[in-house]
Amino acid sequence: MTESNTSEGLSEARIKVIKARIRNGKVQRRKRVSNVKGYTIRNNKLVRMSPKERIDRKRGARRGKIKRRAKMARMIVKRKRSLRKRASLGL
Repeated sequence: MTESNTSEGLSEARIKVIKARIRNGKVQRRKRVSNVKGYTIRNNKLVRMSPKERIDRKRGARRGKIKRRAKMARMIVKRKRSLRKRASLGL
């Protein structure tokens, strides 16, 4: 294996590809996210997040957790519906 192939493989390991999923009745395909904590993807490159962005995301995650708990019953009904649609599409 050449040197370029190994470095290419390492950079790919730092990026995770999320395959097809259904959100709000629509099919979303291939989303790339960072596997490295504290980094995000901008313009197809891994970029370190600023401390402010990390704090904002942490606060948002905490708020989201509280809201998710309140809406869990509706989410389960929608998830079942999505899984049925997904099965009918063969995904």
